[in-house]
Amino acid sequence: MRGQLVDAGPQTDPGAPEPDLGHHGDAEVEAGLVDLAVNVRRDPMPDWLADPLVAALGELAAYPDPRPARAAVAARHGRPPEEVLLTAGAAEGFVLLARALAGVHRPVVVHPQFTEPEAALRAAGHPVERVLLDPADGFRLDPARVPADADLVVIGNPTNPTSVLHPAADLAALTRPGRILVVDEAFADTTRTPGADSEPESLADRRDLPGLVVVRSLTKTWGLAGLRIGYLLAPADLVDRLAAVQPLWAVSTPALAAATACASPAAVAAERDLAARLAADRDHLVDRLSALPGVRVAGRPASAFVLIHLPGAARVREILRERGWAVRRGDTFPGLGPDWLRLAVRDRATTDAFVEALAGILEA
Repeated sequence: MRGQLVDAGPQTDPGAPEPDLGHHGDAEVEAGLVDLAVNVRRDPMPDWLADPLVAALGELAAYPDPRPARAAVAARHGRPPEEVLLTAGAAEGFVLLARALAGVHRPVVVHPQFTEPEAALRAAGHPVERVLLDPADGFRLDPARVPADADLVVIGNPTNPTSVLHPAADLAALTRPGRILVVDEAFADTTRTPGADSEPESLADRRDLPGLVVVRSLTKTWGLAGLRIGYLLAPADLVDRLAAVQPLWAVSTPALAAATACASPAAVAAERDLAARLAADRDHLVDRLSALPGVRVAGRPASAFVLIHLPGAARVREILRERGWAVRRGDTFPGLGPDWLRLAVRDRATTDAFVEALAGILEA
């Protein structure tokens, strides 16, 4: 089933194949390649996180008890525990939403973005419509482009793969009675504003907006992709609906220990420090890429990855693989195509080596 485009906006080639919504960055990586395809931080785990995980291994004979972790996450965001649902990664949250919201009649997904929300909706039988944001406008959101009668709207912030951070006011403008707005904030902890300690443009603490669901992940910054831990923030009645379709004991005891640890004030402070370092490394990557002929960095990157446009990118990606580098193809994201690549932000030495390899290919 092809996605229906709504409103006027950038159009894809009608003869182009439907993007593979099930393709993710881990498919690009194999032994021996430097990984710029997966947006997961790989630094050593801090003791305040590793110690609770190790301790949790001694509790595996008991069924998981999510209550302490739920309370810790709720306290971090100034909410009651009834407004928190812990999930096996953010991806499970999208599946629960697709299953629980069977009565929606016009679900709209704003693209380009992480493809699992649309994939989950389609798997549950929903006829998804797409709003494609314009690369000429830096993939920025115009709330007026979302159909007024859409009763389910999904958008990422910051958005994967564009790295665009939409203003919170623009997202809040999408909320209204009778609509559920799902904001994927899996990378919110990677963003920063100089001089501020909070996550800019996050809606995670907003309880005043009707129908708002915020999806969060703990796997990116803390390198926990293999543990599968995330959570949803939503009105209590909606959390109950989602929990009703969630399997029993969906989140393991070690994952719950990680959720508790990552919600602590020390963890939040560490996130802010990491976001500052990431911003400096991202600026370095953008500066180096911007100096290469034919390479255009999309918008103003705000997260742990950068999207670039490069004519012939599909072939360049294959040559990079031959030379030891894995990067994320862009043509599996609706609204992009074969001339787009997504690059994870790494340390400056890795960036410099990658840019030299890319420059050598472009000069050949």
